[in-house]
Amino acid sequence: MRHQIPVEHLGIQGVAMATTVENCTHCGLCLPACPTYQLLGQEMDSPRGRIMLMKTALEGSLPLAEALPFIDRCLGCLSCHTSCPSDTHYGELLLSFRAHAEESGARGKLPDLLVRRLAVETMSHPARFRIAALVGILLRPLRGLLPSRLAAMLEMLPSKLPAAPRLPEIVPAEGERRARVTLLTGCVQSVLAPGINRAAVRVLARNGVEVVIPRGQGCCGALALHVGDAGRARAMARRNMRVFPTDVDALITTAAGCGSGIREYGLLFGGKPDGFAAGEFAARVQDIHVFLDELGLLAPRGQVHPKRLAYHDACHLQHAQGITEAPRRLLQQVPELELVQLDEVEMCCGSAGTFNIEQTEIAGRLGARKAAVVLRSGAAGLVSGNIGCITQIGTHLRSAGNVMPVFHTMEVLDSAYDG
Repeated sequence: MRHQIPVEHLGIQGVAMATTVENCTHCGLCLPACPTYQLLGQEMDSPRGRIMLMKTALEGSLPLAEALPFIDRCLGCLSCHTSCPSDTHYGELLLSFRAHAEESGARGKLPDLLVRRLAVETMSHPARFRIAALVGILLRPLRGLLPSRLAAMLEMLPSKLPAAPRLPEIVPAEGERRARVTLLTGCVQSVLAPGINRAAVRVLARNGVEVVIPRGQGCCGALALHVGDAGRARAMARRNMRVFPTDVDALITTAAGCGSGIREYGLLFGGKPDGFAAGEFAARVQDIHVFLDELGLLAPRGQVHPKRLAYHDACHLQHAQGITEAPRRLLQQVPELELVQLDEVEMCCGSAGTFNIEQTEIAGRLGARKAAVVLRSGAAGLVSGNIGCITQIGTHLRSAGNVMPVFHTMEVLDSAYDG
């Protein structure tokens, strides 16, 4: 006879595991959408297989350590959620289970723990990450002599870090002010591609939006939450909840992973004294594509080069937030821009937070697969709304011998305004 799942193990906020499991009808419609099932072909590497593993482990019929290798191979891309006819909240279940496993001390072997902790401790802090990236660039010529995980990390670094001048605290709107927002600048993005934030600020200002960029902001907590470190994620979230102003129309995110992570604050803070405040904070968050689309983009008059671009749907825009049309509507307003449709739009590129550091072999196969799809499209450049995807796909395009430029949507719009 199976034991009832203990209440304290039902998720970060006590989400009923039984409800999630019962919603899953094991229909199999998630299987074609799941990247790891497509690559590995094992039932336990599919969403429905993982649901049963998590349920069995929490009931006490299976040691956590035996379930974790399969759970840790999940990207958390939520493509399964998009294809699920039963509205099974797989993402909530995954985050809750990882948090429980982290708290129980069952999260893998020591090397895995060290890599995970190093990634979160470094990537979540721009100053630390910049130093680490500079050291990594110096070590790149030696990557053939290094362990595969470290070599993969170095491969994703640019040959030179771009300058990252500090953005002003307030950027005034150009012309009549139509809105006032505050901007989350992000962690990895502010180091590897600070031009994205600068482009976003210019596009917002050009559209009559005043932008407030508060000092003291930090990581949104998405990376920590992704690996199951709920305590660290809450601490990061609380810091931002104190720093960001409330007298704005929206808190703007330019990275899909950040927007998706903040939207999980309801789950993260469920049952906590500051849960209501966290919910209010999350409710103010809006992805920049949606904000500009709803505001009404002032159509740019210039042209961009190259003119034939493919748009890549980041998983945490497409699946986690349901955002697919707004970016395309914005890009279609650029004169003479030809937007190319990619195949396999639902398939993850393999970035997925820290996944391409922790699961290098699977991430590498997915990255190469996505790069091949992009090259088959005949596009001369690629556009996406997430720094992780931009970095991952750009790396694998270079590995394929192609120097195709990879842009953020705001960089394309900014160029069109200046063109």
